[in-house]
Amino acid sequence: MTAANGRLVLVTGPSGVGKDSLMDGLRAALSGRDDVVFPRRTITRAAGLGGEDYIAVSESEFAVMVARGAFALFWPAHGLQYGVPASIDADLGAGRQVVVNVSRGVIDEARAKYPGLLVLAINASPEVLRSRLQGRGRESAAGIEARLQRAAAFRLDGTDVVQISNDGSLAEGVAALMTLLQKCA
Repeated sequence: MTAANGRLVLVTGPSGVGKDSLMDGLRAALSGRDDVVFPRRTITRAAGLGGEDYIAVSESEFAVMVARGAFALFWPAHGLQYGVPASIDADLGAGRQVVVNVSRGVIDEARAKYPGLLVLAINASPEVLRSRLQGRGRESAAGIEARLQRAAAFRLDGTDVVQISNDGSLAEGVAALMTLLQKCA
């Protein structure tokens, strides 16, 4: 299925670049508008772990949802399963922009399914990324270094990709995304 009038906006980037914070800020800045939606992802992790407002399910529940066609897109990452609800098709058909955080591993599938999508590739300098990862306190020093190495190798290309540096303040990042979404609407 392709989007009739709307546009799928995929937000992606290495862990720690601030995707969730940017999306939270963007969501707040656009509250009250019905032309841009931020679907809740379904994730196979315990509820209430922070980072985003998600729907927590078990592995078996997720498998049932996949079999029932509950997801427009789904993928595994970091030992978990992630799903974007199939309801985005109705939002796209109604002309809305649908903004969702995804793994780069699902982008080619999304491109085939949703021509005309926009990919926002969020990045940050190694120094900023290291500081953010240390501040989160989720990984060991070795884990942080592994994430920094993966981040250094992270690169997406294509005519549908916009590279966004998130080294500045949250307000600056949200303003840049707002401008981009308005320009691309």
